[in-house]
Amino acid sequence: MSAVHRVAVLDIGKTNAKVVVVDTNTGMEIARRSTPNKVLKNGLYPHYDVGALWTFCIDALTEFAAAPGFDAISVTAHGAAAVLLDEQGLAMPVIDYEYIYPEEVRLAYAALRPSFSETHSPLQSGGLNVGAQIHYQKTQFPTEFANVKTIVTYAQYWVWLLTGIARNEVTSLGCHTDLWNPQTGEYSSLVDTLELRPLLAPIASAFDAIGGLLPQLAARIGVDSAVQVYCGIHDSNASLLPHLMTRSAPFSVISTGTWVVAFAAGGALDGLDPARDTLANVDAYGKAVPSARFMGGREFDQLTLGNSAAPDAATLARVMADQIMVLPSIVQGSGPFPDRQAVWINGEPRAAPERYAAASLYAAMMTETSLRLIGASGPTIVEGPFARNWIYLSALRSLTTREVIATEGSTGTSLGAALLAGTLFPSQSGGETIFPLGPDFDLYAKHWWDNIT
Repeated sequence: MSAVHRVAVLDIGKTNAKVVVVDTNTGMEIARRSTPNKVLKNGLYPHYDVGALWTFCIDALTEFAAAPGFDAISVTAHGAAAVLLDEQGLAMPVIDYEYIYPEEVRLAYAALRPSFSETHSPLQSGGLNVGAQIHYQKTQFPTEFANVKTIVTYAQYWVWLLTGIARNEVTSLGCHTDLWNPQTGEYSSLVDTLELRPLLAPIASAFDAIGGLLPQLAARIGVDSAVQVYCGIHDSNASLLPHLMTRSAPFSVISTGTWVVAFAAGGALDGLDPARDTLANVDAYGKAVPSARFMGGREFDQLTLGNSAAPDAATLARVMADQIMVLPSIVQGSGPFPDRQAVWINGEPRAAPERYAAASLYAAMMTETSLRLIGASGPTIVEGPFARNWIYLSALRSLTTREVIATEGSTGTSLGAALLAGTLFPSQSGGETIFPLGPDFDLYAKHWWDNIT
């Protein structure tokens, strides 16, 4: 094949799915389509409408094949899913990770899962631990599970649909699944406890070209079947990858979306606290990276009631002076304060710009807490929607007293997934300098912490 100039990326998130084309000369998205990721309530349990997502992906690829065109395909997806395949396709629906299992199932799983010292994966709610998903499916639906021939991680399911080749990959296996030992680079003891080893697809590198498109699929899309499909990567690790390729540790990366995931490159695993949603992720090179997370995008949307009316400087100053703030956690069960109940201090704002200001400051406080828990140092790079929120960025700069860099161009997930095709993009500018908010925010932050402790 000729050199790759444009990469089509399937980006399957929890809230939305998108297909983009990334120009490898600039790292910029030059085409983009998105759709909501719907959860269906029928059948065995709540599950993703992967059929609708697949139709969306093929339609977008067909459109982009005509213009602007692409030379390769890569995939990125959230990590809290595994796909159970039989000889023909889905053996069981792809379960929604927010579904809460019956208490007896949860207790049974908690009793058999490996220790945190083995997996560096904390016990999560619902199916955020992929091991919990598979345990639920196997124990509660044994007839259907008996038909399972192959288990693949979520990003690699889309690769299988494109190529017909089943593979697994370490960034998806190593993101709080309970299925991976990041210190040994091998499956955890849970794999044999659940008798899954014969079902798990072979492991490939995220950078591997898995194969060309299925011929009938290539004809439908309107491209040569020699277009290579790359193995794919967990979405938050996709945000980390460009910086691993261009920066020296220590530094931290904040991947924002439905989840805010913090990575401390160059950090150590010692001191991670499973009770506060700190964990080890596994990067594209197979190395464990101290990480922390909270459902920051979901919380921000709930706090702002979906209204993105950003405040002016006077409104922000009033919110800080009046110390209008919300304490964690809006979404309970994860994050650095999983058991705390959210409460507004000094009154809940009614005007949308005030809510936006308070929500931005809350997200920054939670992010800085997560960074401290994983021992982050060096500059902080922010990817995704929060990279466009100047209040969040400036508050984070104040709290960490370290450089904060907001990325430009392609979203981190799309850029990182496109990098798997073997092209190193030019280094991206951090844009404008991020300045701290000043002494009014310092008092605000102290008051926030005084109310928590």
